[in-house]
Amino acid sequence: MPIYDYQCQKCSRRFELLVMPRQKPSCPHCGSTGLARLFSPAAAVSTTRTRARSMAVARSKAGATKKEQDHAHAEYLRKHNEDH
Repeated sequence: MPIYDYQCQKCSRRFELLVMPRQKPSCPHCGSTGLARLFSPAAAVSTTRTRARSMAVARSKAGATKKEQDHAHAEYLRKHNEDH
């Protein structure tokens, strides 16, 4: 049972929908059955280059989070030492 991205032709809203076999999907907002199935970005082809780029972005975000946590911990220790 795949999940597809749709856009309603009547109210123009976009949404994801789990489609059961032999089911005619309808818009959860207005009930219209006039839907256009959209290309899902999750279905894109992954290559070595895109995986490497994704890993670089993830490492960068993790590094920024670690730096922020280290700074917060250092501030905590500094204030703790001032108070005691």
